[in-house]
Amino acid sequence: MAFTRLYSRPLAGRRRAVPSFPVAPTPPVTSPIIDTKIYLPQPRRSLVTRAHLEDQLNAGLYANLCLVLAPAGSGKTTLVSAWAAASPRPVAWLSLDNEDNDPERFAAYFTAALRVVTPGLAEQLEEALQPAGPLPLPDTLTALLNAVGRRREPVILVLDDYHVIRHASVHAMLNFILEHQPPQLHLIVITREAPPFPLARLRVRNGLSELGASELRFTLGEAATFLNGVMGLGLSPEDVTALDARTEGWVAGLQLAALSLKHRVDRSAFIHGFAGNDTYVLEYLVEEILARQPEPVRRFLLHTAVLERLNGPLCDAVSGQGGGQERLESLERQNFFLVPLGGAGRWYRYHRLFAEALEARLRAEEAERVPLLHRRASTWFEQQDLLADAVRHALAGEDFERAADLLERIIPELRRDLREGAVLGWLQALPEELMRSRPALNVHYAKALLATGDLHSVEARLSAAERWLEVRRVEDRPHLPVEIAIYRAASAMTLGEVDEAERHAQWALRLSNEDDHLARGAVAGFLGLTSLHRGHLEAARLHWAEGETLLLRAGHVPDAVGAARAQADILIVQGHLQEARRTYERGLQFACPPGQAAARGAADMHVGLSGLHQEWNDLAGAQHHLQRSEALGVHMGLPQHSWREPMALAGMHVQQGNLDEALRLLEEAGRRYVPDFFPDVRLVSASRARVLLLQGRVKAAEAIIREWSVSPHDAVPFVRELAHLTWARARLASSRGDRERRGALGLLTRLEEAAAAGGRTGTLIEILTLQALAHDPDDESGTATALVPLARALELAEPEGHIRVFLSGGSRLVPLLHRAVKRGILPAYTRGLLAAFRPFEGEGGRVQPTGEGLSARELSVLKWLTTDLGGPDIARALGVSLNTLRTHTQHIYGKLGVRNRRSAVRRAQELGIL
Repeated sequence: MAFTRLYSRPLAGRRRAVPSFPVAPTPPVTSPIIDTKIYLPQPRRSLVTRAHLEDQLNAGLYANLCLVLAPAGSGKTTLVSAWAAASPRPVAWLSLDNEDNDPERFAAYFTAALRVVTPGLAEQLEEALQPAGPLPLPDTLTALLNAVGRRREPVILVLDDYHVIRHASVHAMLNFILEHQPPQLHLIVITREAPPFPLARLRVRNGLSELGASELRFTLGEAATFLNGVMGLGLSPEDVTALDARTEGWVAGLQLAALSLKHRVDRSAFIHGFAGNDTYVLEYLVEEILARQPEPVRRFLLHTAVLERLNGPLCDAVSGQGGGQERLESLERQNFFLVPLGGAGRWYRYHRLFAEALEARLRAEEAERVPLLHRRASTWFEQQDLLADAVRHALAGEDFERAADLLERIIPELRRDLREGAVLGWLQALPEELMRSRPALNVHYAKALLATGDLHSVEARLSAAERWLEVRRVEDRPHLPVEIAIYRAASAMTLGEVDEAERHAQWALRLSNEDDHLARGAVAGFLGLTSLHRGHLEAARLHWAEGETLLLRAGHVPDAVGAARAQADILIVQGHLQEARRTYERGLQFACPPGQAAARGAADMHVGLSGLHQEWNDLAGAQHHLQRSEALGVHMGLPQHSWREPMALAGMHVQQGNLDEALRLLEEAGRRYVPDFFPDVRLVSASRARVLLLQGRVKAAEAIIREWSVSPHDAVPFVRELAHLTWARARLASSRGDRERRGALGLLTRLEEAAAAGGRTGTLIEILTLQALAHDPDDESGTATALVPLARALELAEPEGHIRVFLSGGSRLVPLLHRAVKRGILPAYTRGLLAAFRPFEGEGGRVQPTGEGLSARELSVLKWLTTDLGGPDIARALGVSLNTLRTHTQHIYGKLGVRNRRSAVRRAQELGIL
């Protein structure tokens, strides 16, 4: 129930992410990964060698994607699996099914398949999908692609039966992979239907190789080899030609016909008795095959058709016969439509086409038996602790009571894997009458609805659980009332109803036992969030401090790390940098205990420390902590914080003058950022706007700011503070004149009052610095006025050692700092700030000149420089001496980073100043 796990999933539209935490300790459940889905299918003992097609597959490895697209029964899987088994390169395999339309499940299997053939990948991604909190899918995929990209050896991944995928999010994941695919990764997609990938663009880029139905059809020679060499039929050339023509080289049709011909004397008559390769042929041939099998074999085939995968013991349990393993091996030797999956226990599956036909025949002959077969399968899977399979078969067998019992056991495990889509689908399959007597499932249902963005039915589910509790003893389900209150708080927070969220959180607190540290830790998190939304930072910090203590007592270390991170964020805004450092270091102590593996969130502590060292202008220390974070790996950060690492890296590049790279990293941070319960203070987009201002791209920065709908006349709540500050920076950088400066100053004055009242000293230092910059440096009285807020900013900043906040003021702050030294305003500290500016001054410095801070007089001079007038004429027009004009032009050249008049005009035009 820990609150830091609340922020890991996006919702539809602009809704916020919702809790994905277990609300009570639950017994462990076997991982839902099915090993046989990620094993390379074993080639059949006797195959038709198709060397020319295998050569085409080898030749197609130049492309990012190989698409094997053909109808059912074309031999796609057989061809690719035989080629893969002989390939000198590592080949990963993933057999897809309908369950893989759950995006989280697909990502888990995609990762698991690559782990099989990629040494070291398991270690790098071990924690990525573990109960401590999986990464958001884009981050999981990014980490995976980065890990593969660091390999020297290429790896091939085959996705078999991709046509079963219908979920748009899974298609989007594949498009993401294709867009960011490292050269070491080659994908082969086997499908009956063209997938919604950018195939045309891939063809243009030479990034696509293709095998289609025409290439996969058996040639006449291959048909003869198969019918006579593999199946041993001894057909005449005329019969082979006729059968090949009737099936048009369709591999499945030839195989079905061959199985039927084995027991016929009148083979020529049979061959000429059907035509085409459509559904009727399939039904006809399957019926022919079944009719010629001994009754035990026929019943075995029909009764096991309900299974997606088969092994001997499972077939024995479902069919009621013995000798299942021997039967499967016999069918394999006879070249029946059986695909060996490999792995322990000798698993198989029927060819999809054959399985569909068998199940259709079963339902036609013994429809009443189908539920019983599914129930037997469910019982067997439960005995093997494969509960996800047990649930699926219980639902298919309409044994809903059993399915509900199983779901109450398995849902917490699936929730830790963020498999909310699967949970919701199963719960929706249960009858409503049954759900009324299952309060725990109703609470799980509400959680799944929240996680998938369907808010309309959440309260109905929670109320149903509550009604059950009204007529039963609460002691039977002690956690349920607390869970209901917490999910109501989550629902309210999702809708932005902060007061309602607080009311439900307080109610959960009253309901919970004092020793229920996990529940009370979650409540502390919600109360911290409600305080933060209201701008009550100190109250929020105290709630999270309490939550940290409770979560540590509950043994939820990653969640306690998240609580420490929230406290440190607040301390930085409050200006308490040293206390923030101690908080990060405390988080590291319990995240990285000596002699034990690090906990999730440890990397976040290092990212936070890097940010502090950047503020202190200690780039070596900042780099050290970023390297420590990277060494731990992306999976050792909390998922809701994954955007912070590229943000911190961008800050490093800003201080080193690499502004283009900083923007790229901020765009990456924006892609990773997921709106959550925390107030969206526009941190990423504001950082982008500020870097654009450093580049002098004022109009581009203003375009971002316009999206926020801010104005100098707005109210100035805490959640809009950063947006308003960035608006003021843009106004000061635009150099449009006194009116804009006065507007910025008016807003800054109101921001100053709000920050001072809220105890936000860190923000107040920035506000005061901008106030100083808002005064005209060419005016002596303006300079004197500017020193008043600057002196106050220096006094507030000196005890904690702030530096970067002043560097962000740009070169225009340097003359004011020199004046401050002359006035005796904290001279030692101020000289240190001036020393920090030196690496960035002058044309050879690393920060790109931007024209930021041109005064009104300098703007006037700049406009005259665009004319054909010489210096003396411009001076006369302005009413100043020639020496004064030269001083102004030198200031302009310095701020624009140029050496002459023509370059100044060109640079000003590039920056949009003229």
